[in-house]
Amino acid sequence: MIELRKFSGLGHANHGWLNATHHFSFGGYHDPDRMGWGNLRVWNDDIITAKNGFPAHPHRDMEIITYVHEGAITHQDSLGNHGRTEAGDVQVMSAGTGITHSEFNLETETTRLFQIWILPDRRGHAPSWGARPFPRAERDGKFVVLASGYDEDKDTLRIHAAARVLGTTLTKGQTAEYVLGKERYAYLVASKGELEVNGVKASARDGIAIRDEEIVRVTALEDAEIVLVDGVA
Repeated sequence: MIELRKFSGLGHANHGWLNATHHFSFGGYHDPDRMGWGNLRVWNDDIITAKNGFPAHPHRDMEIITYVHEGAITHQDSLGNHGRTEAGDVQVMSAGTGITHSEFNLETETTRLFQIWILPDRRGHAPSWGARPFPRAERDGKFVVLASGYDEDKDTLRIHAAARVLGTTLTKGQTAEYVLGKERYAYLVASKGELEVNGVKASARDGIAIRDEEIVRVTALEDAEIVLVDGVA
């Protein structure tokens, strides 16, 4: 099952400094038919103007993954963590029993990112934060695991969830395949580039909801950068 969710039909909120598009119900956008996809709860497509950001605010019992595809974001939290995550890199915050953090675009250019929230496998994990680079060249033509809750996935950022976050970069005409399998829920978005997923064509920033497909086959119709979340019900 493949369902195309056009970017133009998603939730939207322009706060001036933040231009946010919501793939699922979030904030002032509510659609009872789009409360999540499996254990994926939030996928926000955020554009943050220079020298602006989110002041300190709390979270708990959520796995929050930030994929930066243009510019950079600077994180600071109540655990004493501080870090700058730039384009192509990923950060993970496990909110667990509670954490307060801020995220600011301290750059002189606009930052564009995906913020992805995944429900944890249980409540009450210890909160944590981490970030690491994932060079685009290492994702050329294949899906690479960026964050995972599975022990067999080595050299990734850890999350407390039955899910994986993957990325790939494809040049025009390239195809990448990912073995999903029955009873799995996947959600895929290209930050740039047109593509075809199991025969369904999509533009940049469209959402593609996938369920019960043995193989996810993605072909780039132009140069593309893609993020995929593989989760469970």
